[in-house]
Amino acid sequence: MLENKTVLVTGGTGSFGKKFIKKALEENVKKVIVFSRDELKQYEMKQEFKDERIRFFIGDVRDKERLNRAFDGVDIVIHAAAMKHVDACEYNPFEAIKTNIHGAQNIIEAAIDRGVEKVIALSTDKACSPVNLYGATKLASDKLFVAANSYVGDKKTRFAVVRYGNVVGSRGSVVPFFKNIKHTGVIPITDERMTRFWITLDQGVQFVLDNLERMQGGEIFIPKIPSMKVTDLAKAIAPECEIEIVGIRPGEKLHEAMIMEDDARHTVEFDDYYVIQPEFTWWKKEKHLEGKTLADGFAYTSDSNTEWLTIEQLKELVEEM
Repeated sequence: MLENKTVLVTGGTGSFGKKFIKKALEENVKKVIVFSRDELKQYEMKQEFKDERIRFFIGDVRDKERLNRAFDGVDIVIHAAAMKHVDACEYNPFEAIKTNIHGAQNIIEAAIDRGVEKVIALSTDKACSPVNLYGATKLASDKLFVAANSYVGDKKTRFAVVRYGNVVGSRGSVVPFFKNIKHTGVIPITDERMTRFWITLDQGVQFVLDNLERMQGGEIFIPKIPSMKVTDLAKAIAPECEIEIVGIRPGEKLHEAMIMEDDARHTVEFDDYYVIQPEFTWWKKEKHLEGKTLADGFAYTSDSNTEWLTIEQLKELVEEM
């Protein structure tokens, strides 16, 4: 899929971006453009990736003119840039809206105007029935990317979304946090009942690559991934530590969801993933992959999942990081 293509990754200096770009270079990509706003992270990435096929663009997804310049000659866009931290979004709501919603619209318009072939936007389980601003902005972003397929007319650009759960060990995630504080002898847990979906960075990157191949435009792709108990993760990282229950933070859920009942009515199931299909007249089901329809009342949530990670499996995942 990537061979001899020019690929641009927004937020390309992040955990996902770096892993994706490494994979893209292995697949004989023609050129990779790292688009991000942090010059220090770009400088550090230049020292790590010594490859003449990489270009570095300083820019912000809020800046449509810069995106128009960056997208010139680009075949594929992976949109990974976002304000992701729940607390930061709650305290800076206008900034989150500018980046996550206005930025998504800028990506869409620049991609259509520049004739990009395919765009995949990364989403999050928090976009499903959101209770915090981060999730709400990503839900709006998802809706924009799905609806964008209505605006392409006779142009070739197609948009799709990939939605998945927490990434093991990504920057700012709970794994490095637990590791950094375990020397105190106490691990704070917001609620002992809390569960989360869990995916590795490698799995997340591969899922995006797989869906670049199969996307037609308008889909939200969701992988079948395991759940874990946050208390089990704490025991896997710091078994010697005491667990302190500190209470659920504002905007935090006990359990995460990726498909709820209303979306399930137009979702199809495959062996290892689901596809939420768009509810637009231009979507012709018969022209796309045929999956299994879901039962009435189906919901894909972290507490009702059929696959769970044990403490031993969590230990292995953390050690592999």
